[in-house]
Amino acid sequence: MFLDEEYNLGLSPERYIESIGGRVHFLANHQVAETSIPAFEKSPFSDDWAELMRLFLVRRTRSFIKSNYAIDDPKVGRKYLEFPDGSRSYFPDRLPKKVEYVFNPKDPKDQYAQLYSNKVVDAIDDLILPRYGLGQEGYENKKTTLEITKEEILIKENLSRAGTRLIGFARTNLFKRLESSGYSFLLSISRHILRNYLFVYAIENNLPFPIGKQEAGLIDDFMYSDNDDEDDNTPEILITPKQYIERAEKYYTSLYNKQSKYQWIRSQLFNDKLKKDLLDDSKELMAILKLGKDWSQENDRQLNALHDLISKKHKDEKILIFTQFSDTAYYLYESLKKRGVDKVECVTGDNENPTALAHRFSPKSNEKDIPKGQEIRVLITTDVLSEGQNLQDAHIVLNFDLPWAIIRLIQRAGRVDRIGQKHHEILCYSFLPEEGIENIINLRGRLSQRIRENAETVGSDEVFFEGDPINIADLYNEKSGILDEEEDIEVDLASYAYQIWKNAIDAEPELAKTIPDLPDVIYATKQGDKEQKINGSIVYTKTHNENDILAWVDEKKNIVTQSQFQILKAVKCGPDEEALERFEKHHDLVKHGLNHIKETEAKVGGQLGKKTGARYRAYNRLEAYVKRNEGTLWITQELKRAIQDIYDYPMREFARETINRQLKSGVTDEDLANLVVSLREDGKLSLISEEDTKNKEPQIICSMGLRIK
Repeated sequence: MFLDEEYNLGLSPERYIESIGGRVHFLANHQVAETSIPAFEKSPFSDDWAELMRLFLVRRTRSFIKSNYAIDDPKVGRKYLEFPDGSRSYFPDRLPKKVEYVFNPKDPKDQYAQLYSNKVVDAIDDLILPRYGLGQEGYENKKTTLEITKEEILIKENLSRAGTRLIGFARTNLFKRLESSGYSFLLSISRHILRNYLFVYAIENNLPFPIGKQEAGLIDDFMYSDNDDEDDNTPEILITPKQYIERAEKYYTSLYNKQSKYQWIRSQLFNDKLKKDLLDDSKELMAILKLGKDWSQENDRQLNALHDLISKKHKDEKILIFTQFSDTAYYLYESLKKRGVDKVECVTGDNENPTALAHRFSPKSNEKDIPKGQEIRVLITTDVLSEGQNLQDAHIVLNFDLPWAIIRLIQRAGRVDRIGQKHHEILCYSFLPEEGIENIINLRGRLSQRIRENAETVGSDEVFFEGDPINIADLYNEKSGILDEEEDIEVDLASYAYQIWKNAIDAEPELAKTIPDLPDVIYATKQGDKEQKINGSIVYTKTHNENDILAWVDEKKNIVTQSQFQILKAVKCGPDEEALERFEKHHDLVKHGLNHIKETEAKVGGQLGKKTGARYRAYNRLEAYVKRNEGTLWITQELKRAIQDIYDYPMREFARETINRQLKSGVTDEDLANLVVSLREDGKLSLISEEDTKNKEPQIICSMGLRIK
């Protein structure tokens, strides 16, 4: 937040740059320096952000602190931190617990089991989901005489690019809601059908389709029961086509009155197949709704198990309940209130001030004075409270539904497992059926396989469930240690490096003098990772911009990884590590790594401008020319330096006008090469200050060889 947008970070979003075809494409599309904050803002890849945050974020995980700073208390067999005032904060144990409830597919009264059947799973799996595939060629009306507008062309292109992923995401989301609660699942299906009929209504009346994210709560305004009970705020599960047709007209009118919030594309541009697929999907989904049309919270066995836990087993203790979806959160909140549970509240992303509710739930840890009667005992929340809150007045966490990534469960436990927690145990409950656990495991395995197959088919690396998956069998068996902490890879790089040094000098204090007295440039060789089987070399340099950079090169001169954290882990070794003889290629590989660092540094400021500009066109023409003729007399060092200058620095006005004229006249590649070399020799090619050209060479601090013995 405190860095200027033009500040040179010394690293770039490598994962994103690679995904779009390289640096030239990045600069052409974005017009920002690749080592700037705006460059990272373009990246959707968590790996890029993790690399960036390690430079600026001090993050020391629970396991890291526990391993390096905690003190053992042999009397109680636990570790603690001691503060300057002499007080102690013990690390509690995180205990996974299961809450079992009846799940019987053969029981017609088990409403959840009826939904969790192969018939329902197959129906979702077979959905066409045409609203997400509008860009597909199969829906194009080739008989229309309408002339498509530029805006509509752009909408169709965007829909075509996003279609496959959106279809996969929509189907996956339905599966996740099925796992969350039967009520949320049915409500989502009913909303989906109403949106289908919204499009059907537009087709039948030659009206345009609204494209864009629709307001979450708006659709529910057209799903309320028509009864006279003003206190009943529960959306109705619509069952018949007639109900959907009637509501669709009202829903469409409300959206059309807010035209500016959406993009619009004429329905006449699409053929009859679209309407057929919309109605076919809706028919299949209505069949599912009929299975759950009589859903009642009184017969919800999972909800009953939750109520028993709150009102009997832990009736006087604070309890934090997590769910993935706001629909489930509101459902639990309304149901528990009807059952007489008091001091209960609900917080989701829709709340304007979630922190205020967090303070009412955990006033001691947040040092807040809460008026009598305002303190919360049971707090139901989505993952909006899974990070960044102090909730350690409680020590019980309930996962009503299970996310797919174990990191989510760890983060949830971490809300109550913080400094100041007085309980020796953190109880982390998960709701699992007595029978049918295999159904959940099989469903997740089947869905994961489908996602992998979809990725292979469309060439997508889309990931719907980030992080390591949850081993449901481990939760069911209450395996200890599975919720302890994420790996130390989440620790910031500076803390990790410092801790290696601190642990070393704590163990051998003489190292504090020995290491600073070593020669300016040193190297060593250690045993490499036997699993990776990589022979290579790592070089540590300080660049002319005062950036510390590590490079790892294998024996074939390939860069192994650009992750500074992974390289640091590779060179880490204990005092008993055997020193090996260096291999012959070591210095050559160090040189290659150094050149890689220099090239990376050289590119940090390059901006080639617009694709139609002289700089961009000249650079790409000449780069291709060099690749075609590498090794011939035409490719000189002077030409390569000129090309690099074009990349690194802005063009002078004279050079830009001259090159533009030549490009327009159809200049050959050879003549263009001679022109830029001549301009550079005359000092007329690029705007280069004295500060830009001095001290370019990085300084080698040390190097290490890695070899498999």
